[in-house]
Amino acid sequence: MRLIVQIPCLNEEQTLPQTVADIPRRIEGIDQVEVLIIDDGSTDRTVEVARQIGVDHIVQNLNNKGLAASFRIGLDTCLRLGADIIVNTDGDNQYQGRDIAKLVAPIVKGQADIVIGDRQTDRIPHFDLHKRLLQRFGSAIVRILSGAKVPDAVSGFRAFSREAAMQLNILTHYSYTVETLLQAGKRNLAVASVHVGTNPKTRESRLVKNIPSFVINQFNTMARMYAMHQPLRYFFIISLLIMLVGAVPMIRFLIFYFEGQSDGHIQSLILGGALLMIGFQVLAIGFLGDVISFNRRLIEEVLVRVKRIEIDQLGKDRQ
Repeated sequence: MRLIVQIPCLNEEQTLPQTVADIPRRIEGIDQVEVLIIDDGSTDRTVEVARQIGVDHIVQNLNNKGLAASFRIGLDTCLRLGADIIVNTDGDNQYQGRDIAKLVAPIVKGQADIVIGDRQTDRIPHFDLHKRLLQRFGSAIVRILSGAKVPDAVSGFRAFSREAAMQLNILTHYSYTVETLLQAGKRNLAVASVHVGTNPKTRESRLVKNIPSFVINQFNTMARMYAMHQPLRYFFIISLLIMLVGAVPMIRFLIFYFEGQSDGHIQSLILGGALLMIGFQVLAIGFLGDVISFNRRLIEEVLVRVKRIEIDQLGKDRQ
């Protein structure tokens, strides 16, 4: 069984050597462990350092494409290289590499398709109260939307089976963490979680520049993914809210009408009628989105089969 540890990097020349050094090269149930670096347009010596420390594979983006794109490129590369299990970790040495063995164990045993490393954020010294509360709240929302019982939804330390990696299609430009869990839930992939350790902070997060922007971006990702995978339910909820608001002025007008005092309250009738019409239009969009969603699922199934054929052919060519 072949394990490839992928590390998306952006200007990580200082922390990359220790990150790679901490990756265990012998793991029970794994025959071969390799390391892949995805350099996202670094302007420092990240690539040179990666070569010096003996990284097995290096992929270079000509310019900065972002974390989500680099993650997606890494998954595709690992699959083409014949990985049976893929582990994603960060280049800033945030996670303790020795816990990779714990991450892959459920996959090796056939108990999970995806395993998320739970950082146990309550125990991380540099996580203040606001970050801890946001992490809990965000993870709870992701659990509700995806059905995956994961306590640390935004942890980047995670393992994927070959089959799970082939089924994931990352579309967002911000971060892959939430989207992969939402997709896993909709594809009925088995998701597990294990406790992992973290190292002292080496630098400020480049993804979380400030709390408001992080919350907005993650909420945007969740809203878009839920609308894509559950359009009828998503637009039904919006439609219901609009129609409930529209029902208020309509009921108000009817009360005055039956009391013989409808004069001067025609505005309530117009407003209520307009909102009810908008609500029905939104519901119609939901039905249309549901049809489109079904077609998209067929396309994704074809894409998975094409990937499987390509990867199997590459495996035969290597032999």
